Amino acid sequence: MTLPPVTSEECNVCHHRAIATASLLHLPLRSRVWRGQAGEFAGAGTGSSLDFQDHRLYVPGDDPRHINWQAYARTGTYSMKLYREEVRPVVDVVLDVSASMFFDKQKACRVADLFYLCVESAQRSGASLHVHLIKGDQTRMIPYEVIASHAWWETAEKLVPKDPAMPPQMMRVPLGPNAIRILISDLLYPGEAEPILRALNQRQGSGIVLCPFLQSEVDPGWIGNCEFVDTELNTRHPHRIEPNTLQRYKAAYVQHFSLWKNSALRQQVLLARVASEVDLQRALQAEAIAIGAFETN
Repeated sequence: MTLPPVTSEECNVCHHRAIATASLLHLPLRSRVWRGQAGEFAGAGTGSSLDFQDHRLYVPGDDPRHINWQAYARTGTYSMKLYREEVRPVVDVVLDVSASMFFDKQKACRVADLFYLCVESAQRSGASLHVHLIKGDQTRMIPYEVIASHAWWETAEKLVPKDPAMPPQMMRVPLGPNAIRILISDLLYPGEAEPILRALNQRQGSGIVLCPFLQSEVDPGWIGNCEFVDTELNTRHPHRIEPNTLQRYKAAYVQHFSLWKNSALRQQVLLARVASEVDLQRALQAEAIAIGAFETN
């Protein structure tokens, strides 16, 4: 992988932009029921929080502090107050570091924006956060300190898959159960969407796909003799582009993402495309906030 066109200084700008955006938007963690470690989010079981849930009859061995003494005074029967369990949400952030994600500076910066935003939003919520880089069949888990210091580029460069053109092999990522799984990827690879989408919602997970894109990918200005670069294989290919060739490309591009969105609906995964050329919050407003991938504070 060649060095991405984003410097440490530009990463720092993206990071600060993401932190500012995280004060306005957050991941949809409070809109679901959680199971797991102690924390401040509502869980599916009972616990010792102050959020009253229900009553049940006393069973020997129950904590006497939770006996409803007022009810005992009225009925002579011991009953227990049940409170909502408090748990920590689990968030898996998976960043696709394929070369197509970084070939253009605007797109690379939007990738970094989304990456930092997801990480900082999870950090602010007190979630149990796990961050993974993936390229083809190669994956690597990285700690928050590596992300905050912008050293994740160095780890990304060391991922060398067997086939640079293969889609992310999500089954190789150790995703946690009952987690929100966020994949940041441009989805610009051939093959079916289902294997990736199924990996995001397996084991009671909830999947979100954030797809950065350039307007020049949607509507390129190709005409006449052009030289195309395969960013994954780093090869060059000359082609002559006629108007009908360009129309076929545009139709194929639209069809590609239509298939992804239809597959995401079937798999109950939230999929939002995020433009690279506009303000971050405005870009998220177009689809990500509308479908619930992010919520306003």
